[in-house]
Amino acid sequence: MATINDIPDVILSNIFASISDTRTRNSLSLVSRKFMLLDRATRVSLTLRGNARDLFMIPTCFRSVTDLDLSFLSPWGHSLLSSPFSDTDPQLLAHRLRRAFPAVTSLTVYARSPLTIEILVQQWPGLKRVKLVRWHQRLASWPIGEDFVCLLEQCENLNWLDLSTFYYWTEDLPPVLQACPKVSASLVHLNLLTTSLAEGFKSQEIKEITTACPNLKNILVACNFDPRYIGFVGDETLLAVANNCPKLTLLHLADTSTLTDVRGDPDNDGFTSEDAMVTKGTLVEFFSGLPLLQELVLDVGRNVRDTSMALEMLNSKCKDLRVLKLGQFHGICLANESQLDGIALCSGLEELSIKNCGDLTDMGLIAIGRGCSKLSRFEVQGCKRITEKGLRTMACLLRNTLVKVKISCCKNLDAAASLRSVEPIRDRIQWLHIDCVWNGWEEIGNSEQVGLSFWHNQVEEPSSLFSLMGSEYDHEMRRKKCKYSSDVSDGYILENNGFWCKKWDRLQYLSLWIGVGELLTPLPAAGLLNCPNLEEIRIKVEGDCRGRSKPSERAFGLSSLTLYPRLSKMQLDCSETIGYALTAPSGQMDLSLWERFFLNGIGELRLSELDYWPPQDRDVNHRSLSLPAAALLAECLELRKLFIHGTAHEHFMMFLLKIPNLRDVQLREDYYPAPENDMSTEMRAGSCSRFEAALNRRPILD
Repeated sequence: MATINDIPDVILSNIFASISDTRTRNSLSLVSRKFMLLDRATRVSLTLRGNARDLFMIPTCFRSVTDLDLSFLSPWGHSLLSSPFSDTDPQLLAHRLRRAFPAVTSLTVYARSPLTIEILVQQWPGLKRVKLVRWHQRLASWPIGEDFVCLLEQCENLNWLDLSTFYYWTEDLPPVLQACPKVSASLVHLNLLTTSLAEGFKSQEIKEITTACPNLKNILVACNFDPRYIGFVGDETLLAVANNCPKLTLLHLADTSTLTDVRGDPDNDGFTSEDAMVTKGTLVEFFSGLPLLQELVLDVGRNVRDTSMALEMLNSKCKDLRVLKLGQFHGICLANESQLDGIALCSGLEELSIKNCGDLTDMGLIAIGRGCSKLSRFEVQGCKRITEKGLRTMACLLRNTLVKVKISCCKNLDAAASLRSVEPIRDRIQWLHIDCVWNGWEEIGNSEQVGLSFWHNQVEEPSSLFSLMGSEYDHEMRRKKCKYSSDVSDGYILENNGFWCKKWDRLQYLSLWIGVGELLTPLPAAGLLNCPNLEEIRIKVEGDCRGRSKPSERAFGLSSLTLYPRLSKMQLDCSETIGYALTAPSGQMDLSLWERFFLNGIGELRLSELDYWPPQDRDVNHRSLSLPAAALLAECLELRKLFIHGTAHEHFMMFLLKIPNLRDVQLREDYYPAPENDMSTEMRAGSCSRFEAALNRRPILD
């Protein structure tokens, strides 16, 4: 009988080369020595971990790697080639890296100083794609454009540049692009969506960049649409972008105020006090000048009114448009009669995000559901006039395609209402975000003990909305309602208490927002009791701890997530939780006690990967793992990867050595401004190296 080992090596090599998922390749390489050698010969992408200054540990068996990521080398954030903590000659280290990976054309590196870039590009002058990472501040003593001069002068084949996580000054880039016209003209991808920029790129700078790079296909820019600021982006800038770069397939323009992942005021009506200087006529001309667009993001942060007519042009002028995200656009779908209008005419859309639309109603959602019948992903944020009925009806219309949904900061959609609104696709949805707003959670707590009659009553509701759209749609809704009602037992399971429970068969990723001081425990009772395939969860805790009294409960409620049997990955983000890092006023809790509250019970989960963002004290730019947090994290006995996005004392980190199979741990200060120096043991390269050495000395059972 023939086995897989009998397949010719040429065919096996092609099979391996077609596998891009890193974990799958890692597993295949462990099957046999032959598979290991095939994996090494065909692997084209590699992320290096560990300490590169240990030259003997640099792997030399991956000769085919073209995409190399050096941004996660330890100690994280310290300059790779010019560190005062290393005795290694930077030229020798760079030379060893080139010898180990001679075919590199795509490079990602943490460039603390321009010297790092200068040395590395000398080793790989044929680089085509570069991503620079830096969260530390740019020194004022460096000349303008110092970070980019060497890169653009020596890498003549460069066509892809990503600066989204690289801190620099906006005035650094345009002069260098103008001084290197050949490389600038070859650029097809430019990501300038840098979250650490205070005011973003000014209008004149955007014009200079797009003029220097006429062949761009993808451009992402952080800018400022507020007309009260000098250099704001308005009609003139939008038309300049369309005229200078007519080949664009991806355009992302975002106001810097929208880049922070902070939930807005739920009581805001969606309108801002200022209007952006973007008119309907300009939008029509703008869309007409970009016929190749496939993805468009305009997150303006200021009112853009009466946009229905302009958005109708997208369907005729940008026929390939598949992804659309709009922020602070109003009048996107009037839905006055049964005839479709505005954004509902963009029938080719597959992903749609609507943010802070002050006049979007349930009828608008229904019109979008009717017109945009190919939507697989829908996000709605900060829309105060929509309700559960409208969103539920939309979900009914998109039942065959919609698998990813985000509902955030919508006044009429708390956690329970959000879950009820996506019930028509409950057996299909794979990705979901909701806000954990527990309006009357005591009543919600009893909602799991409901019979099938409750579900039937909920299905009846959308038909009343469809009757407003005309008899044709009312008939269609009744047909679908009958279909769902006949299959009502599908997706429900009978619990031991004799009541029916909703089952989310395909849900794999869950994202949650929750206010500080609130509990996570009502989540199962709100409707997420049975998620047999949920593998990953992201929880963002936001709010100001200062002035808050001690929570009534001992724990935040992470232990309630043990209901999900396949949950193995978690991102617990407390970075927007503000408090006192050192000494709190009398009667209040400092951040170490809040961390104990958040992490209590995490040891009961069977997590293999954890990303944790500690809470912060903004007054002293302090984000550090506390003693209670370190002790509680050490109780996660099945962890294999742990990334702490902050700092920690060395002796706190030693608690983590109690986790038997922990293989990958790193401190990452990936926030701006990352602390430059710290006289404690938190930031010392030696402390990180000692911990890593202790971690690597331990035998791993598997």
